[in-house]
Amino acid sequence: MRVLLVEDDPGVREALELGLALEGHEVRSTESPKEALSLLPWAEVVVLDVLLPEGDGFSLLKEIRARSEVPVLMLTALDAVEWRVKGLKEGADDYLVKPYSLSELLARLEALWRRAHRGKEAPEVLAYKDLRLYPRRMEAFRGERRLSLPPKAFLLLKAFLESPEEVLSKEALMLRVWGEEVDPATLEVHLSLLRKALGEPNPIQTVRGYGYRLFLP
Repeated sequence: MRVLLVEDDPGVREALELGLALEGHEVRSTESPKEALSLLPWAEVVVLDVLLPEGDGFSLLKEIRARSEVPVLMLTALDAVEWRVKGLKEGADDYLVKPYSLSELLARLEALWRRAHRGKEAPEVLAYKDLRLYPRRMEAFRGERRLSLPPKAFLLLKAFLESPEEVLSKEALMLRVWGEEVDPATLEVHLSLLRKALGEPNPIQTVRGYGYRLFLP
């Protein structure tokens, strides 16, 4: 499970990072709302503190909900019922009041993850125009031609086929493929390999100032 932790207390942040990692989960943490939004495409669940140094968790929750349906668990030291109601009305999926046990946090996160993924098995095939990709078989085709793709180029094509004709930023592609931001030159190399394997007409368009998109007329 990929957990995005947005928490302003360094001690709490480090303890949660360690506890989640020991349970086998991947964790990215920050206290910055801006950085949290940049990491959102990577996350499968979000743990969000109400009190942040740059604004508050409720404002960030609104931004998250405008962009994603990722499950959000809110943390707070404020035990008043109105705060819990406010969080749930703003779009939080669950609420946990400090102090709490790590075991309860893990149980709640796993329950949120299960609900979000119930009935969402990996698709048998992703297709767009003459492109087909089979995630389970790790195979991709253009027309009847089987594509020979390095692993990262395969994951790039998968990301494009999951959002055909949608502009994807460099940061979003990095998070989907590498799980973190990498050297932009690394992304460019793998995009070049993907374009070369796909051949003409080139379906990977550069949208200057924004990113890339998969498009064929």
